[in-house]
Amino acid sequence: MQLRSVRTAKATRDSVHHPVFARFYARASVAAETRMGMAEVRGRLLGGLSGRVIEVGAGNGLNFGHYPGAVSEIVAIEPERALRAMAVEAALRAGIPVDVAPGVAEALPVKSEAFDAAVLSLVLCSVRDVARALAEVRRVLRPGGEVRFFEHGRGGGPVMHLTQRALDRTLWPPLAGGCHVSRDPVGALREAGFELGPYRRMSVPDKGPALPQSFCVIGTAWRPVDDAAPAGR
Repeated sequence: MQLRSVRTAKATRDSVHHPVFARFYARASVAAETRMGMAEVRGRLLGGLSGRVIEVGAGNGLNFGHYPGAVSEIVAIEPERALRAMAVEAALRAGIPVDVAPGVAEALPVKSEAFDAAVLSLVLCSVRDVARALAEVRRVLRPGGEVRFFEHGRGGGPVMHLTQRALDRTLWPPLAGGCHVSRDPVGALREAGFELGPYRRMSVPDKGPALPQSFCVIGTAWRPVDDAAPAGR
């Protein structure tokens, strides 16, 4: 598929740069498509979307092949250079126009109220400022615009919560490209002013022992129809 517009120019300095983790993530995510059922999860996450969609933190572009034909355009934002290059390759194989662009979730390089839907797929764990990132998502969505989210975060009992917090304070973020395992994506969306729709908690993988990063949630939220236009571009 010919891309409508792909921005591949490098910034003078990448704000996010995790080349070793990017290579590991790319291999692990491709394997997870079948071994952990992620392809099916992506299908559920994206089914029924239409219009213009912004995907924040597109990674290596594995979602692109799961968007329905009613989506007219995807703008995919990815800050990490190596993953962004992989997303460009994935965009070339997509069945709908995909524009892969550099940028961070806390300062999306797009106009306000320009999108019908936003997709957050395993990204809120690694943004530096969750509240600011979600304020940006709210800004770029039209009133009534939809958020589809699939995220991992806090889960399990008291011992697991303690383990997750300890990992977030020590080894996990530097080893896992800035990822945190104890964040609360549903609570963050609510606090950011989104109206929560149905969501379902799940474990990935669904069999075997639960790991600190296993506790996931998939669901839908909306920018309120009567939401006043937030400040921004």
